Amino acid sequence: MRRIRFHEYGGPEVLRMEEAEAPEPGPGELLVRTEAIGVTLPSVRAVRGDGNGGGPPLPGVLGGEVAGVVAGVGPDVPAYAVGDRVTGLPFTGSYAELVTVPAALTSRIPDGASAVDAVALVRGGHVALAALHTARSVADASVLVTGAASATGHLAVQLARVRGARRVIAAVGPAAGAAKAEFLRGLGADEVVSYEDASWGEPAEVVLDGVGGELLPRALAACAPGGQLIFFNSGGGTVPAYELLAGAKTLTGMTMRHFAARHPEVYARHGEELWELARSGRLRPAVHATFPLAEAARAHAVIEARGNLGKVVLIP
Repeated sequence: MRRIRFHEYGGPEVLRMEEAEAPEPGPGELLVRTEAIGVTLPSVRAVRGDGNGGGPPLPGVLGGEVAGVVAGVGPDVPAYAVGDRVTGLPFTGSYAELVTVPAALTSRIPDGASAVDAVALVRGGHVALAALHTARSVADASVLVTGAASATGHLAVQLARVRGARRVIAAVGPAAGAAKAEFLRGLGADEVVSYEDASWGEPAEVVLDGVGGELLPRALAACAPGGQLIFFNSGGGTVPAYELLAGAKTLTGMTMRHFAARHPEVYARHGEELWELARSGRLRPAVHATFPLAEAARAHAVIEARGNLGKVVLIP
């Protein structure tokens, strides 16, 4: 099979196509022949060696969402069979034609939906819903979303509205600013602010931060007194503790690995909700571009430029 690895940290140019033996599914795993693979900001950061905890061991492989057809079933996986169409979240080795995926983080693709549809909707939608679930409540609240034009962010904007938010503010980088603003207002954002703006306007009661790093203190500052900041990104960052104390603010970290393990029933319910919202037209996942697997470097370059409006997808 073909896969993408990198033997040194760096930009998109370090990604290499290689031949490799097909993996074998272990206990609780499925072997999936991929038809679509999601590209994420955490993967881009991992290639540069600046993700949480640094980069993966070299030679490096990347995780992320995939969609395709079950090609093999490991022990203790009674719910799936060869030929099932599924989407799932392997934490490693996803840039490949064949991938092992934990069955617990796998779900079926409904009839009529494509693999690209699944990659654009499921992982980003799960992250957005988990972040909103982690907040005490967003009903009748103001919600600010950073990285709002990203694969997860543009879904979070819409899902905050579905959850009853009174006001939704989308925060974005300067790249393709006018296009991003138009895109996000079309998805229901009441306001669009740029990271470069001196002020992000009236503080929000709930802030969903998918960017981190140097932006994290500003995200906390944009949180209203008594409000919540939900931190779910790979960018790290530090905040002034006094800001939490003086503003009686709460900062909560959230990762999908821990959320799915701790709340399996909620995770399953969220999966059903995402597809139902998409079918009804209340949630519109956007695909910015698709690239062949062999052109993974081009896909990473799009994410690095922060110009994407929605999901970037690799096709094996």
